Amino acid sequence: MSCLQRSASGSRLFGRSTDIGRSTEPYLGSAGCQVSIFDGFALFSASIGPPTPQPTIPGTAAHPETSVTDTRERDRSDVAPAVAELETIVSLAKRRGFVFPSSEIYGGINAVWDYGPLGVELKNNVKRAWWRAMVQERDDIVGLDAGILMHPQVWVTSGHVGSFSDPLVECATCHRRYRLDELPGAEGLSATDLRDESVVERLGLVCPNDGGQLSAPRRFNLMFTSHMGPVEDDGSLVYFRPETAQGSYVNFKNVQGSSRKKIPFGIAQIGKSFRNEISPGNFVFRMREFEQMEMQYFVRPGDAATAAFDEWLPERRAWYSRYGVDPSRLRLREHAPDELAHYAKKAIDVEYRFPFGWKELEGIHNRGDFDLGSHARASGENLEYFDPASEEHFIPWVVETAAGADRAAFTFLIDAWREEEVRGEKRVVLGLHPELAPYKVAVLPLLKKRPEIVAMARALRADLARDVMAVYDDTAAIGKLYRRQDEIGTPWCVTVDVESLEDGAVTVRERDTMTQARVPLEGVGRLILDRLAASRG
Repeated sequence: MSCLQRSASGSRLFGRSTDIGRSTEPYLGSAGCQVSIFDGFALFSASIGPPTPQPTIPGTAAHPETSVTDTRERDRSDVAPAVAELETIVSLAKRRGFVFPSSEIYGGINAVWDYGPLGVELKNNVKRAWWRAMVQERDDIVGLDAGILMHPQVWVTSGHVGSFSDPLVECATCHRRYRLDELPGAEGLSATDLRDESVVERLGLVCPNDGGQLSAPRRFNLMFTSHMGPVEDDGSLVYFRPETAQGSYVNFKNVQGSSRKKIPFGIAQIGKSFRNEISPGNFVFRMREFEQMEMQYFVRPGDAATAAFDEWLPERRAWYSRYGVDPSRLRLREHAPDELAHYAKKAIDVEYRFPFGWKELEGIHNRGDFDLGSHARASGENLEYFDPASEEHFIPWVVETAAGADRAAFTFLIDAWREEEVRGEKRVVLGLHPELAPYKVAVLPLLKKRPEIVAMARALRADLARDVMAVYDDTAAIGKLYRRQDEIGTPWCVTVDVESLEDGAVTVRERDTMTQARVPLEGVGRLILDRLAASRG
């Protein structure tokens, strides 16, 4: 019998086919197969994880990243591959420990979620991947971790106290409140329409709950407030930050002076923000407490900001595809002049086709000198930058990339989900990029009643855990364990069997192809690390 044979699903497998456990996927064991050894680790050629799209040259016909679509009259009917239903993802997230309702034993709290054992690993991996791309791999961006609570004047100066609001309407009978632009019949309204007091009557909008009459829209500020110190008065008022960006602006002088960075350079932050959303929902897509990944890129005024904007836009879109998101489910949408934020000269969103339609995934903004200029005037601090080459003083302009860690993790989860049939059985797979997967490897003993096999498996897991997140599991038959790891996105499973006690080798199984290979015990760690490195491209 050949060492290489093809399974019913078309995967190339090592060794003989043997049904083990409730799943019909064969565990192939050693089967007398030999795997090439080079410098102490095993080599096999199966592709790992979803294919990483190869970048094309900006400006060519094949480069979609710079194509901006006018989408104000378009909605979820746009052509793009179907994605998993929202209910499917929510069920998986709860059942497998990605996300739980916050304070669930008390009935939960609206639009607040807790990340479980797998969810916290996924989100941490997303943040690490973003930090690697935005800080570690660049020499012109540095990090910052600013406080959540800031001087209240920061938010007055930034415009958030006066302008950070959404249009709210209230039902006269059931008294439910809604964000106007999310009501049926109000989608795609311009900012001018949303400020029109007659828009509800003009469009015939009614309460989605009971058909009751809706009030005229009023502005609702989205910032949470609290008080600092023992006395609750106007002098102790503080705001929970609605964005991390202002921390970068008020620290511009500190960061630039201490890091000695020359313009252009950026300040990156990852941190919690809070918004008292009128209509939160769609699982973790819109929450009241969330985590942002924002970068402020400081440049010379004028054309330099336009050039930086044009450079960051395709780079940020490509980052999602780099980690496995289907490029056909991404598009760009430019904000119309009447919907621009008060600080923005230009804004383009990277949108993803969620199960509930095309929605913002990340925003790229040309903020001009609004922020540094406003803070300089309000504080009296000189925030000009001196360019020694040109001997000029100027207030830098800012190009911002603003993403959400929660929304990004949600996107990767949706896009990775797939259901397929293998030998007449349903297989659910999370095809997460190996860098994002909560566990990189699962170590599984074939026979949990054999103490020596269990001991070897536990020792191997402990050894692998020095470098990667590794999990040990012996709570089911091997076929069922494989399916469980497939469903949570684990790229590799390592099985310790009876032959392992004799030949010192284990079986490594790859998630996407289900390829199995016999690998010497001492080469497993090196193999996993090399495969992870290869997945980064």
